[in-house]
Amino acid sequence: MDPKKEKTLVIIKPDGIQRSLVGEIIKRYESSGLKLVAMKLVIPTAELVRKHYTVDPEWPMKTGTKTIESYKKKGKIPPSEDPIKVTDVILANLLKYITSGPVVAMIWQGMNAVGVVRKVTGGTEPLTSDVGTIRGDLTIDSYEMADTDGRAVRNLIHASGSAEEAEKEIPVWFTPQEILDYRLVGEAILYDVNLDGILE
Repeated sequence: MDPKKEKTLVIIKPDGIQRSLVGEIIKRYESSGLKLVAMKLVIPTAELVRKHYTVDPEWPMKTGTKTIESYKKKGKIPPSEDPIKVTDVILANLLKYITSGPVVAMIWQGMNAVGVVRKVTGGTEPLTSDVGTIRGDLTIDSYEMADTDGRAVRNLIHASGSAEEAEKEIPVWFTPQEILDYRLVGEAILYDVNLDGILE
């Protein structure tokens, strides 16, 4: 695949919609130089959300292990030492969160799309996300508060973790017909080797 056409999935979660941050979030990705090639507003079903989070068969083990390690790193006792049990709780909370209202699902395309989106979005936990990122600037939630409340962390956005993950996630949300192929004038500035055609 042409590296300049790398695609990644971004979902603005219900908290982003309810806080009227859709325009601000899209602007941040557009400003980075990425191209929006698909977008829809949907209320996800539990089946769709479950399919999305389990599209990677290793997700339950990786997520549970990472969560247990995070608890221990902070000197706290994890809810279980079994990664699958931990992930079951996380998935139940995610299902409740993501199906609670409309979301905006998008596909962004461009060179290093996955990495650029993750950089602009910030870390998974808003509290520890860098200033200048979407999560760092636009929300205040933390893992500790989410755990205290028994809910998923409200971090505005889902962004694919890798190009391979994006390839698996995109078909869960979009058909090939919904992904547009078109040219933006700005792409010539980003990708044209010699910047031909700028001067008359």
